[in-house]
Amino acid sequence: MNYYGMNLSRKEIEEKAPDIRQIGGTRAYELCEGATRGTRVIDVNAGELRYSVVVDRGMDISLANYKGINLTHLTENGEVHPSFYESRGREWARIFFGGLLTTCGLTYLGPPGMDQGEDLGLHGRYSAIPARRVNDFSGWKGDEYEICLEGQVDESVQMGAKIRLNRKITSRVGVPKICIHDKVVNTGTKNTPFTILYHINFGFPLLDNGARILIQNYKIEPFDEHSKEQMDERLYIDDPSSGFQEVNYLYYAKADNNGDSFAMIMNDSLLSGLAVYIKTSAETLPFFCEWKLLEKRDYVLAIEPSNVVCENRKVLRQKGILPLLRPGEIREMDIEIGVVEGKEAIKIMEEKIKEA
Repeated sequence: MNYYGMNLSRKEIEEKAPDIRQIGGTRAYELCEGATRGTRVIDVNAGELRYSVVVDRGMDISLANYKGINLTHLTENGEVHPSFYESRGREWARIFFGGLLTTCGLTYLGPPGMDQGEDLGLHGRYSAIPARRVNDFSGWKGDEYEICLEGQVDESVQMGAKIRLNRKITSRVGVPKICIHDKVVNTGTKNTPFTILYHINFGFPLLDNGARILIQNYKIEPFDEHSKEQMDERLYIDDPSSGFQEVNYLYYAKADNNGDSFAMIMNDSLLSGLAVYIKTSAETLPFFCEWKLLEKRDYVLAIEPSNVVCENRKVLRQKGILPLLRPGEIREMDIEIGVVEGKEAIKIMEEKIKEA
């Protein structure tokens, strides 16, 4: 194990640390204040990288930091208990905690609106569904300690769509990355829509004036006229301002020779240079959405891998691009979120993305 620059064997660690939680591992608890009361969370300590898995919010990830430096955006809502969820219109925003990951879906996402008589709210129900059958399979693999959390999230309705997501989150102590494997299956008897978007959010101080964005793509489309006017500035971050109007862009993911596609945010002013990358499969998640909101107090950038354009389900259906799962059909997605430290290491990663 490479732990803060020390190469240690399992034997060496166990001779000095009787409980692995001295240097890494997990801790489960419940939040106790305000609207977060009763929300189950599992903190993950992977050494330099630490993050919180919110069990009662679909095993999404809220806080995350590297060497004590915050990476993500946390709204004033906090990790609201799912019992406060309201499904209509934009009420979803009242329980949106941001965090390193908020999953949107599973049968609809994007703006609110009607589809076949169903009133669909913003970004779907997934993030308000508690996970069940949650297990911690963390343990030694040779001289590496692997943290492994698994759980099941069911979005189902009587006489309607029944879709299940099995999530596996893994990290290794001393390795600053998170691997998320999602396996989705239609457990019902009819075809069901399947839309998923990984709302990956970055905040201060990683997000700050001078930070840069890079997204591997072969085509870019602005979502509206205002975003189109700001195209030249889409990859740059400024200080927050009052009255900033959000911008949104759709990137068609370009695959490298391994079929992977990357996005990255870089801040040369933190440490000796700090960046966070996202790696996905361009086959299973062929799009990245960029959502940039540089408003005072609402200061956030989201890079969002997805399996479909971020539109209301009715629009997707009308355009003939609504993904469907047949009964028993399975789809699997992999997301890797990793930290890169040092200007030279960032430069190598940046060139790799540009050359793909």
